[in-house]
Amino acid sequence: MPMFRYRAEDAAGKPCRGVQEAQSARHARQLLRERGLSIQSMRVASGVGIGRLLKNDGLNAAERALVTRQLATLLQAAMPLAEALRAVAAQSEKRRVQHLILAVGERVSEGYGLAQALLSYPQAFPPVYCATVAAAERSGHLAQVFERLADHTENQQVVRQRVQLALVYPLILLFASLLIVAFLLGYVVPDVVQVFVHGQQELPAMTRVLMALSEGTRRYGLSVVALVAGSLVLARWALREPSRRARWHSLLLNMPLCGALVRSIEAARFIGTLAILGKSGVPLADAMHIAAAVVGNLAVRQRLAEAARAVSEGTTLASSLEHSQTLPPLMLHMIASAERAGELDGMLERAADLQEKLLAGRITLAVSLFEPLMLVLMGAVVLFIVLAILMPILNLNQLVN
Repeated sequence: MPMFRYRAEDAAGKPCRGVQEAQSARHARQLLRERGLSIQSMRVASGVGIGRLLKNDGLNAAERALVTRQLATLLQAAMPLAEALRAVAAQSEKRRVQHLILAVGERVSEGYGLAQALLSYPQAFPPVYCATVAAAERSGHLAQVFERLADHTENQQVVRQRVQLALVYPLILLFASLLIVAFLLGYVVPDVVQVFVHGQQELPAMTRVLMALSEGTRRYGLSVVALVAGSLVLARWALREPSRRARWHSLLLNMPLCGALVRSIEAARFIGTLAILGKSGVPLADAMHIAAAVVGNLAVRQRLAEAARAVSEGTTLASSLEHSQTLPPLMLHMIASAERAGELDGMLERAADLQEKLLAGRITLAVSLFEPLMLVLMGAVVLFIVLAILMPILNLNQLVN
């Protein structure tokens, strides 16, 4: 579809410019007038269309949560969908988000369903989002589903921000401590220890270890940093290959502490996605396939995909998930009792809330333990440096006495 660059003024007389996708110049002028713009100039834009550009650009979690909440509010007020999309685009301060929402609104105005329009921009709207909207369109409860989507997205964003904020101070402490220790080993310790070397004094083992570390830091410090950075880049490149990434994910699951944390994270993600899809009216087998695709760990994803196939063949949800060995026993008991009582959707939502609270508590505990552990570790390093320097001085004083 052709693109048109325009200059215009809004209803308040404020100048604005942008790009409009339309079938013709006349159609573009009509779309701009519907947005309340007074057109000053317009010309055909060169290059690729905005729709193609937007397919390679996405929304972060905070932007998607805000857009979803605004749409839910406007739809609850009985505003037509196309008009609500234009209003959300007008309220956004970021031009990228404006173009994205306007492109979705134009497709809706052309007769496409909202879910079909959202599927055109997979980087901005993940599959679970589009599947939930499609189910809502079929059921006719679009406003209520958007309200649940907004709550779900905002809760995920809150947990993510809580973890990020909790990690800021320990990471700053770790980085500063490494810089201080590197400075001591590279520049301060050699000058101090040099006095003992010239004195032909037999040095303690701790001091000799410190001298070796200092000499190694001065000679090979930058090389070690470059080697570590190169190894990380090489590992990231190697993990792009699916088979290597699958083996790495399987290894993560077998690690003592990391494996339990990964299982908890993926269980919370899977059951939360399954709950919102079930509440939105998506069939259970389809919801399980979509929720399994959302899981990040490939080993867990494969097990959940096999469980989804078992449900499609008639197996109960509880037994298929128990066979996959991906969810904690408490959650399996909750799902089994809900299936017997015929209240699966409500129980899935409660199980998702419970798992997210348990996961948040576990992450908070791990982060809170990380900070004192860093203080103790760096205190031990500093104590080692101080003792390695003081011990030759104390020995020298004993010889003099």
